[in-house]
Amino acid sequence: MTASKDRDPYANPRAFYGSELARLRDAAGLSQEQLGARAFCSGSYIGQFESAIRVPQLELSKRFDEIFGTGEHMQRLCRLARQAKCVADYAVDAVDLEPKAKSITAYSPVLVPGLLQTANYTHAITCAAQPFVAKATVDRWMGGRMERQKILRDPSHPVLSTVVCESALRAHIGGPAVMRQQTGHLIEMAQRSRVVVQVLPFTAMAEAFMDSFVTLMDFCDSPPVLYTEWARSGRLIEERDVVDHNRRLFDLVRAAALSRAASLDFLRTVHDEFAAK
Repeated sequence: MTASKDRDPYANPRAFYGSELARLRDAAGLSQEQLGARAFCSGSYIGQFESAIRVPQLELSKRFDEIFGTGEHMQRLCRLARQAKCVADYAVDAVDLEPKAKSITAYSPVLVPGLLQTANYTHAITCAAQPFVAKATVDRWMGGRMERQKILRDPSHPVLSTVVCESALRAHIGGPAVMRQQTGHLIEMAQRSRVVVQVLPFTAMAEAFMDSFVTLMDFCDSPPVLYTEWARSGRLIEERDVVDHNRRLFDLVRAAALSRAASLDFLRTVHDEFAAK
């Protein structure tokens, strides 16, 4: 894969990063495969950075600086490109893959999955979890979260299957009004053909349970990946045995969860309870 000559290098920070990587590679007389071999990645991976398909990674950017002798040039560009995604840095790589996936499978033990959150719910959990973060940063993250959800309105984008624990639905995040709005939104989304929402009730948690937020993404032309997230940290995992292990765990959770129809009834019950408060 080669960087497009027609691509505007100033279109966005990621495009500029890609153009700089291609420029430095050409100046060093290296092919994408040769640079990849030195940086311990594939040539196609280099091509994805140069074509602005993949979000730059800091560790690889450090290697590029070492190879090209450019100080911290690529590292600085990397930080700019990652900040432009309007999400927490630890989640950038996973968020970048969402629009490219053919299907997304998510399990959430404590909170409503990000792709199904309302703006008020997102604001409430962000302020509670990040009390010392500047308001401008919170607003930027909120904007990024809402922007991500556009993929659910496009029939060419992934099918979303989620299992949400009952604890996430009954937590008073932001108060009854916010939760009433959030559960109402879940009811609406659960009735879409490309969105599956299942509830894992308290009574079924002894049968199957996963203790962290887990997202599995499958692609048409790439291996599946697993993203796990916990307190202010996340990890994108490509090792096939780990991905397969978590897929089997998720299958058990999905089997223990309520059916789509029963989950919708459950959501309506919880929504009515919040509406009465």
